[in-house]
Amino acid sequence: MKKIIALSCLLFLCSFAGHAQKFALIDMEYILKNIPAYEMTNEQLNQISKKWQNEVDAIQQEAQNMYKTYQSDLVFLSAEMKSKREEAIVQKEQEAQDLKRKYFGPEGELFKKRASLMNPIQDEIYNAVKEISEDKGYQMVMDRASSRNIIFASPKIDISDEVLIKLGYSK
Repeated sequence: MKKIIALSCLLFLCSFAGHAQKFALIDMEYILKNIPAYEMTNEQLNQISKKWQNEVDAIQQEAQNMYKTYQSDLVFLSAEMKSKREEAIVQKEQEAQDLKRKYFGPEGELFKKRASLMNPIQDEIYNAVKEISEDKGYQMVMDRASSRNIIFASPKIDISDEVLIKLGYSK
């Protein structure tokens, strides 16, 4: 009876060993740096961002100039003219804030542009990782670049170069 129980326990433990999970790591920053389309997209986004920032800065500068002119002309203005100029300055500052929100807000033009340009690249990487993990039987693939919880990982389980090769960017 003891032998049967011991044998059952041994078989039970062996069944867990047969289901060992395989893990892999990727370094998304490394992968993205080695994809020329990503670098071109990033440069394009930077140029658009600078252009839009210059537009916002120009309107803010205009508002500051209006305020300086208002300050220098303050003693010569009637109460009605003061209020009109103050309203114009506030309106110009509001215009700058609205433009900034339109371009750089959480649902602004830059966010939409980044999503439309980056999503195809990220989808391509995801599909390559998925294919490799299905071929090699990985149950989980973690991103080394975004996970702060990984203190050390063996380079043997890093499949970043395999992903680049799968995408056609061999090292």
